[in-house]
Amino acid sequence: MRLARTLTSLAVLAAAVPASLSAQEVYGGVYAHAVDTPFTFDTGEGGTDVQAGVRFDPIEGLADVQPYVFGSANLSGDTSFVGVGVSWKAELGPVYLRPGGGLVVHDAPELRVDPETGYRTDLGSRVLFEPEIALGVDLDERWSVEASWVHISNARLFNREQNPGIDMMGLRVNRRF
Repeated sequence: MRLARTLTSLAVLAAAVPASLSAQEVYGGVYAHAVDTPFTFDTGEGGTDVQAGVRFDPIEGLADVQPYVFGSANLSGDTSFVGVGVSWKAELGPVYLRPGGGLVVHDAPELRVDPETGYRTDLGSRVLFEPEIALGVDLDERWSVEASWVHISNARLFNREQNPGIDMMGLRVNRRF
Protein backbone atom coordinates (compact mmCIF):
# COMPACT_ATOMS: atom_id res chain seq x y z
CA MET A 1 0.00 0.00 0.00
CA ARG A 2 2.79 2.44 0.91
CA LEU A 3 4.63 1.58 -2.32
CA ALA A 4 1.48 2.34 -4.32
CA ARG A 5 1.12 5.71 -2.55
CA THR A 6 4.76 6.56 -3.30
CA LEU A 7 4.39 5.73 -7.00
CA THR A 8 1.10 7.66 -7.18
CA SER A 9 2.75 10.68 -5.54
CA LEU A 10 5.61 10.53 -8.05
CA ALA A 11 3.13 10.47 -10.93
CA VAL A 12 1.33 13.52 -9.48
CA LEU A 13 4.65 15.37 -9.11
CA ALA A 14 5.63 14.58 -12.69
CA ALA A 15 2.23 15.76 -13.95
CA ALA A 16 2.60 19.03 -12.03
CA VAL A 17 5.87 19.95 -13.77
CA PRO A 18 5.32 22.73 -16.30
CA ALA A 19 4.83 21.57 -19.87
CA SER A 20 7.67 23.92 -20.94
CA LEU A 21 10.13 21.52 -19.31
CA SER A 22 11.07 18.49 -21.32
CA ALA A 23 12.67 15.34 -19.98
CA GLN A 24 16.32 15.16 -20.83
CA GLU A 25 17.19 12.10 -18.79
CA VAL A 26 15.58 9.27 -16.81
CA TYR A 27 17.32 7.32 -14.10
CA GLY A 28 16.78 4.38 -11.81
CA GLY A 29 18.77 2.61 -9.17
CA VAL A 30 19.02 0.34 -6.17
CA TYR A 31 20.10 1.66 -2.77
CA ALA A 32 20.96 0.43 0.71
CA HIS A 33 18.47 2.13 3.07
CA ALA A 34 19.50 3.72 6.39
CA VAL A 35 23.27 3.42 5.95
CA ASP A 36 25.10 4.41 9.14
CA THR A 37 27.01 7.66 8.53
CA PRO A 38 28.08 10.63 10.70
CA PHE A 39 24.98 12.51 9.43
CA THR A 40 22.42 10.12 10.97
CA PHE A 41 21.67 7.92 13.93
CA ASP A 42 19.84 4.62 14.04
CA THR A 43 16.15 4.90 13.14
CA GLY A 44 15.59 1.15 13.29
CA GLU A 45 15.04 1.09 9.53
CA GLY A 46 16.85 -0.85 6.83
CA GLY A 47 16.40 -2.82 3.66
CA THR A 48 16.65 -1.88 0.02
CA ASP A 49 15.25 1.11 -1.85
CA VAL A 50 14.37 1.37 -5.52
CA GLN A 51 14.68 4.92 -6.84
CA ALA A 52 13.52 6.38 -10.14
CA GLY A 53 13.52 9.91 -11.47
CA VAL A 54 13.44 12.31 -14.36
CA ARG A 55 15.88 15.18 -14.98
CA PHE A 56 14.68 18.00 -17.20
CA ASP A 57 16.40 20.41 -19.57
CA PRO A 58 18.74 22.84 -17.79
CA ILE A 59 17.21 26.07 -16.51
CA GLU A 60 18.17 28.85 -18.89
CA GLY A 61 20.83 31.16 -17.45
CA LEU A 62 21.66 28.96 -14.44
CA ALA A 63 24.87 27.20 -15.54
CA ASP A 64 23.33 23.87 -16.53
CA VAL A 65 21.25 23.45 -13.36
CA GLN A 66 18.69 20.70 -14.06
CA PRO A 67 15.40 20.34 -12.17
CA TYR A 68 14.36 16.79 -11.29
CA VAL A 69 11.50 14.79 -9.79
CA PHE A 70 12.08 11.40 -8.22
CA GLY A 71 10.73 8.77 -5.90
CA SER A 72 12.24 6.19 -3.59
CA ALA A 73 10.34 3.10 -2.47
CA ASN A 74 11.64 1.02 0.44
CA LEU A 75 11.01 -2.66 -0.30
CA SER A 76 10.90 -3.56 3.43
CA GLY A 77 7.99 -1.24 4.22
CA ASP A 78 10.13 1.43 5.89
CA THR A 79 10.32 5.08 4.80
CA SER A 80 9.57 5.86 1.16
CA PHE A 81 9.50 9.36 -0.30
CA VAL A 82 8.98 11.54 -3.38
CA GLY A 83 10.67 14.82 -4.13
CA VAL A 84 11.79 17.64 -6.39
CA GLY A 85 15.12 19.38 -6.64
CA VAL A 86 17.95 20.63 -8.81
CA SER A 87 21.31 19.15 -9.73
CA TRP A 88 24.20 20.01 -11.99
CA LYS A 89 26.90 17.98 -13.63
CA ALA A 90 30.57 18.94 -13.20
CA GLU A 91 32.34 17.07 -16.00
CA LEU A 92 35.91 15.85 -15.60
CA GLY A 93 36.24 14.04 -18.94
CA PRO A 94 34.14 10.86 -18.95
CA VAL A 95 33.98 11.01 -15.12
CA TYR A 96 31.79 13.60 -13.43
CA LEU A 97 30.48 14.81 -10.10
CA ARG A 98 26.74 15.55 -9.74
CA PRO A 99 25.75 17.46 -6.57
CA GLY A 100 22.11 18.28 -6.00
CA GLY A 101 19.48 19.13 -3.47
CA GLY A 102 15.78 19.39 -3.02
CA LEU A 103 12.78 18.70 -0.83
CA VAL A 104 10.96 15.42 -0.23
CA VAL A 105 7.71 14.31 1.35
CA HIS A 106 7.94 10.97 3.17
CA ASP A 107 5.60 8.37 4.68
CA ALA A 108 7.49 7.52 7.91
CA PRO A 109 5.60 7.56 11.22
CA GLU A 110 4.97 11.01 12.71
CA LEU A 111 6.17 9.78 16.10
CA ARG A 112 8.56 6.88 16.69
CA VAL A 113 10.52 6.19 19.87
CA ASP A 114 13.33 3.65 20.34
CA PRO A 115 12.04 1.38 23.15
CA GLU A 116 15.56 0.69 24.48
CA THR A 117 16.90 4.25 24.66
CA GLY A 118 13.70 6.31 24.80
CA TYR A 119 15.06 8.55 22.02
CA ARG A 120 12.76 9.74 19.29
CA THR A 121 13.69 8.24 15.92
CA ASP A 122 10.98 9.84 13.78
CA LEU A 123 12.14 12.31 11.15
CA GLY A 124 10.68 15.41 12.81
CA SER A 125 8.55 16.76 9.97
CA ARG A 126 6.70 15.49 6.91
CA VAL A 127 8.80 17.66 4.53
CA LEU A 128 12.56 17.08 4.56
CA PHE A 129 15.66 18.46 2.87
CA GLU A 130 17.33 16.13 0.37
CA PRO A 131 21.00 16.82 -0.41
CA GLU A 132 22.68 14.30 -2.67
CA ILE A 133 25.92 13.75 -4.52
CA ALA A 134 26.92 11.27 -7.20
CA LEU A 135 30.15 10.25 -8.86
CA GLY A 136 29.46 9.03 -12.37
CA VAL A 137 30.99 7.86 -15.59
CA ASP A 138 29.64 8.34 -19.11
CA LEU A 139 29.50 5.00 -20.91
CA ASP A 140 28.52 6.62 -24.23
CA GLU A 141 26.44 9.59 -25.45
CA ARG A 142 23.20 8.20 -23.94
CA TRP A 143 24.15 6.02 -20.97
CA SER A 144 25.94 6.69 -17.70
CA VAL A 145 26.31 5.00 -14.31
CA GLU A 146 26.52 6.77 -10.95
CA ALA A 147 27.42 5.80 -7.40
CA SER A 148 25.29 8.10 -5.29
CA TRP A 149 24.49 9.15 -1.75
CA VAL A 150 21.05 10.57 -0.92
CA HIS A 151 20.34 12.04 2.54
CA ILE A 152 16.96 13.12 3.92
CA SER A 153 16.54 15.12 7.13
CA ASN A 154 14.90 18.21 8.57
CA ALA A 155 18.27 19.85 9.40
CA ARG A 156 16.73 20.74 12.78
CA LEU A 157 14.85 23.58 11.12
CA PHE A 158 11.40 22.06 11.57
CA ASN A 159 12.08 20.32 14.88
CA ARG A 160 14.95 21.57 17.06
CA GLU A 161 14.71 18.60 19.44
CA GLN A 162 15.88 15.85 17.11
CA ASN A 163 17.01 15.10 13.57
CA PRO A 164 17.96 11.46 12.94
CA GLY A 165 17.93 11.62 9.12
CA ILE A 166 18.28 8.68 6.76
CA ASP A 167 21.12 8.04 4.31
CA MET A 168 20.81 5.89 1.21
CA MET A 169 23.79 4.75 -0.88
CA GLY A 170 23.61 2.91 -4.16
CA LEU A 171 24.04 2.75 -7.90
CA ARG A 172 21.85 4.26 -10.59
CA VAL A 173 21.78 4.06 -14.36
CA ASN A 174 20.94 7.16 -16.43
CA ARG A 175 19.53 7.29 -19.97
CA ARG A 176 19.72 10.62 -21.83
CA PHE A 177 17.39 11.51 -24.70
